[in-house]
Amino acid sequence: MTTVAERVLPARLGNPFRWLLASSWTSNFGDGVAIAAGPLLVAALTDDAFLISMAALLRWLPPLLFGLHAGVLSDRHDRRRIIIVADGSRVVVLAALVAALAFDQLTAAGALVALGLLATAEVYADNTGSTLAPMLVHRDDLPLANARMQFGFLTLNQLAGPPLGAFLFAVGYAWPFVGQAFLVFAGVLLVARVRLPAATPREASPALRDIREGLAWTVRHPAVRTLVLTILIFNVTFGAAWAVLVIYATEQLGMGPTGFGLLSTVSAVGGLLGTGLYGWITARVSLGNVMRIGLIIETLTHLALALTTTPWVAMPVFFVFGAHAFIWGTTSVTVRQRAVPTELQGRVSSVNTIGVFGGLVVGSAIGGTLATHWGVSAPFWFAFAGSAVFLVLLWPQLTRIAHA
Repeated sequence: MTTVAERVLPARLGNPFRWLLASSWTSNFGDGVAIAAGPLLVAALTDDAFLISMAALLRWLPPLLFGLHAGVLSDRHDRRRIIIVADGSRVVVLAALVAALAFDQLTAAGALVALGLLATAEVYADNTGSTLAPMLVHRDDLPLANARMQFGFLTLNQLAGPPLGAFLFAVGYAWPFVGQAFLVFAGVLLVARVRLPAATPREASPALRDIREGLAWTVRHPAVRTLVLTILIFNVTFGAAWAVLVIYATEQLGMGPTGFGLLSTVSAVGGLLGTGLYGWITARVSLGNVMRIGLIIETLTHLALALTTTPWVAMPVFFVFGAHAFIWGTTSVTVRQRAVPTELQGRVSSVNTIGVFGGLVVGSAIGGTLATHWGVSAPFWFAFAGSAVFLVLLWPQLTRIAHA
């Protein structure tokens, strides 16, 4: 009889991937704790609205500034070592932050510097981490491997981490960062156990040349180019709508200050359903059709949220959207990993990261502007219209993308 462990993490994925998975889950748990604790710390140290808003900006800015360079490093050097150094640097920053709190020497500016350094190091660790699975498991097993990685992100980073971080912060300002330091350090020890296959050494070349090579490869490859463009456009529409989600929950749905948290939780629970069904779905539906159906769901999500003023309608919509977001995200990572050569994984992944965060930043600005002039539902109407138009234009290409 097949054991539960074999079903969850089959032996064919190999021990190196199991160490990688354990490291990813552990580090993601620590980062989830910081999601709530970081902004709370800045707000506790100052009542300056601009400084408080900077805590959010520092989560978005480092991937845009350093993503391409992180891709160059991960294609040029030992990938396991990059993760160890990047996450080890985060442990050092966290130790300094805890010490400053312990001696009551931390200012709001100091906290922002620490959060910025942590986010920057995380860019290098995350970009490089995304290149390891294709080196460790067979391409046919990448959907399963990525699903298991995403399960840890959903449960530990999105569901368990933030409330634990808020609770620990209430106990004492330093405690969530002590917990994060411990978990990230444990992740370093675990990833150090990973044994990667030997890689062909690359000749040293200027970083800008390496970046241009990654960009050029992405532009020349029709499937990956279209995939990155899809992510960019749909993150513009998503970012526009989700930028005003707090106001939407309180004003249009009338859910009060706890509404935003409840909607986020419902969406994360939907993601868990997507986790459970992912293997079953991909065994019966082609990846091209998975992507098509997912983008239809996302487009209709914006329409439903633009129309409804009832929480009991909105919450099932967020639940379904959460399942879609997990399934589509896992599929897009798998498609990219299958198509991109090993020596270009880091740089092409970094181009994808620029698309993700560039779309979110642009979308957030559009959403804020629309909501200011035409009301909180306007960003959702924009998201629906933009997604619908692009979906029609993209429709014939999705099957080609998934089978690249």
